[in-house]
Amino acid sequence: MSRDTISRGVVDALNEAPIGRFHMRVLFTAGMGFFTDAYDLFIIGVALALIKVEYHPSPFVIGLVGSTALIAALIGATVFGRIADVFGRKAVYGLEAALMAVAAVGSALSPNLAWLIAWRFVLGIGIGGDYPVSAVIMSEYSNRKNRGRLVSMVFSMQALGLIMGPVVALVILALGVNHDLAWRLMLGLGAVPALGVIYLRRKMPESPRFMARVQGRDQAAAAALSSYTHDQLRADAGTVEPRVRLSLRQFVSNPRYLLLLVGTAGSWFMLDYTFYGNSISSPLILKALAPHATLIQDTAMTLLVFCLFALPGYIFAFLAIDRVGHRRLQFLGFAGMAVAFLLIALVPGIVKEVAPFVVLYGISYFFTEFGPNTTTFVLPSELYPVSARTTGHGISAGTGKVGAFIGTFTFPVVLSTLGLSGVMLIATSTAVMGILVTFLLPEPSGKTLEDASSEDLLAVHPPLQAVNV
Repeated sequence: MSRDTISRGVVDALNEAPIGRFHMRVLFTAGMGFFTDAYDLFIIGVALALIKVEYHPSPFVIGLVGSTALIAALIGATVFGRIADVFGRKAVYGLEAALMAVAAVGSALSPNLAWLIAWRFVLGIGIGGDYPVSAVIMSEYSNRKNRGRLVSMVFSMQALGLIMGPVVALVILALGVNHDLAWRLMLGLGAVPALGVIYLRRKMPESPRFMARVQGRDQAAAAALSSYTHDQLRADAGTVEPRVRLSLRQFVSNPRYLLLLVGTAGSWFMLDYTFYGNSISSPLILKALAPHATLIQDTAMTLLVFCLFALPGYIFAFLAIDRVGHRRLQFLGFAGMAVAFLLIALVPGIVKEVAPFVVLYGISYFFTEFGPNTTTFVLPSELYPVSARTTGHGISAGTGKVGAFIGTFTFPVVLSTLGLSGVMLIATSTAVMGILVTFLLPEPSGKTLEDASSEDLLAVHPPLQAVNV
């Protein structure tokens, strides 16, 4: 059997393999990372309310504490993403979870705010690294029909992390724990789920697509595939030369991939600016709405919004994504966000009425999850060729976290100067810009990864061989 035949056999078997226990194991192993990511990123909003009382930091320091992990995620996503394309997904999988665990403990033990900012930076590198590797591993193991659902289910574990953060905060606050200990417990508990998946991630087999189509290790790819399917594929004996790879320079200078990056990274930037600015600053937003509410009441209101609106959004997203279309779902979500934000900004008096505001605010969360917060994670895992897939996803995720950093850092200032209506008008404009850049993306739903990324065309007309850096 020829090398091309066995490689095609591996890819075809992956594209048509029914969902089995192995897929569920990959889903859990990857998804728990996003549970941890969400918990670590959003618990800081509640912790900051306690830190402010204890340390009386300046607005600039508050912004740094809240947003440092996000700008560090740019480094983690781009570096881990590139390493995974050069040395393989398995080479780095689990290391980012170890970073998150160590940094969560370090944050809890910080003797002052300078140390806290430093540990949050380390945490952000681990969180950023988790995005491209987990997304691509799930995507490359998925079949053609259910790929969107499987990858979005990995990301939907973020919903549980969003909910767990306020739950943990409410329990700690209700127990009357000393405020200095309370915020440390909130941050330190983020180490628990990360520690729980390190072993599983290190034991995860390498992606057969990467082995077959990048490394030329057809026998190993066939063996990895047959370990969880019943397809007994065999490669010819002997050494097989690796296929042509895209170097980083070739990737970023290719007009097609540059245009895709504008679409995937640009839409992720627009989404994260609004999503993280709103979510991490939700205690401040709710305080502006109801200035006499206690921290426990504000946290409970945040939890209510997440449970009633955000969680259903995640669920409906992974149920509908392959039927509606990955790109179409992103359009729909951005449009719903824009309408909700615009109504909050323009309807007279709504920012002074708790119930109507919370309903519209919640609807914006529903469309965020039932749309771009899910699809910006899914699309980059499909649209780039296997030799640059984690690179493209990492650049997109890192760009998104730049938007998250700017949103988190500036939202408190914008809220204090322009008020809730001004904040929501800015959010409306970013949602509209998200719609515009989504037009640059093709629709990958129902296609194989090879068709969605035009990988086979690249194999027929490869670029010049270059050092893969």
